Amino acid sequence: MNVMSQTWVAIGDLTEIPVLGARCVKNGDMTIAVFRTADDQVLAIEDKCPHKNGPLSQGIVHDNCVTCPLHNWVISLETGRAQGADEGSVRVFPAKQEDGKVYLALTV
Repeated sequence: MNVMSQTWVAIGDLTEIPVLGARCVKNGDMTIAVFRTADDQVLAIEDKCPHKNGPLSQGIVHDNCVTCPLHNWVISLETGRAQGADEGSVRVFPAKQEDGKVYLALTV
């Protein structure tokens, strides 16, 4: 039986992620965008807009959301869901920071 579990993986220091910006982390074939909010909360989602696969890590962060740089879709960093009239979602990853270090929960 192949049982998968989540493991907290340290990805670096909080200071390596710009305020209202993102840092990308590779997980297999997927890229995860780890965002830092104005109040130093860290949130992580798949770095691919559900609309046209735009790089969400390059978008504008506001109100725990990110606006895709390609077509202005707004994606919740908490739920991964498109906001407003747009439909679609991206995968969300548990993220946390402790003592200035940032961690992602990845399936291993």
